[in-house]
Amino acid sequence: MMKISKPIVFFGSGLVAAQSLEFISRNFNIEAVITKPKKSNSRDPVPVIDLSNKLGVKVYTPTNKDELDYLLENTNFNSEVGILIDYGIIVSQKVINSFKLGIINSHFSLLPAWRGPDPISFSILNGDKTTGVSLMLLSIGIDEGKLIAQEKTNINNSNCIVLTESLIKLSNSMLTKYMPNYLSGDLVPYAQSDKISPSFSRKLTKQDGIINWSKPAIQIESEIRAFISWPKSFTKIYGIPVIITQAAIGHSNGEPGSITYDKKSMNINCKKDSLNVLRLKPVGKNDMEIASFISGYANQFVN
Repeated sequence: MMKISKPIVFFGSGLVAAQSLEFISRNFNIEAVITKPKKSNSRDPVPVIDLSNKLGVKVYTPTNKDELDYLLENTNFNSEVGILIDYGIIVSQKVINSFKLGIINSHFSLLPAWRGPDPISFSILNGDKTTGVSLMLLSIGIDEGKLIAQEKTNINNSNCIVLTESLIKLSNSMLTKYMPNYLSGDLVPYAQSDKISPSFSRKLTKQDGIINWSKPAIQIESEIRAFISWPKSFTKIYGIPVIITQAAIGHSNGEPGSITYDKKSMNINCKKDSLNVLRLKPVGKNDMEIASFISGYANQFVN
């Protein structure tokens, strides 16, 4: 495919934005990147800024909605459209209106399902079989804008990391597939379905990651997959703090939180069924198979 010649302004801040930007830079003419600034006194890399500098693209770093408004009021961009992925700052109608063709948000759900900041985690938590990407015209309402296109993908028991990678690839493919027709006026945006009740995700907290063994095993297993990046799934096994990173549903029953194990396997009872722990990460150590954990830590197990 030939590079799309019409310029775009890219809005994005997180790791998903950085991966998307790397692809977009090969297929679109990026006039500027608008992203969050590097945190003061932080030594951590800032992927979007670092990549933009490597590409030689002008970078702007407003810290909040008001600064973003000021930037667009006082900067003459040539771009008729913006592309927004994983940005994290509220965008006003004033900013949206500054682009003749608006701002296209690549949202990782099948809208109106899972509007809000964490659609990927919540699609896993809900036990959804499919999810997808919605290319949407940004609006003031939370993910309520008209759609440019939607495409589905199967979740297939993926964790959040694997599913995110799959959705980034789908988003990239859709941008190159649909944006030329939108820019030429051959693709007309359409309203989200009114036959599906909207559902809403929220920002996860550290508290969400504390495993509650009084939940059914199927719910805890979904949380482990959904929380693999953040906030992770914390518990104590015989007094040893660990993060469980992979598990399957077992079918033993007993007091929630009670543990049975042998040399190669470990089951923890839940409200319904049990959790067969496959991999975990002791705090401060590397991720390991459960057999390695049992071999190395069994002499520390205390009730």
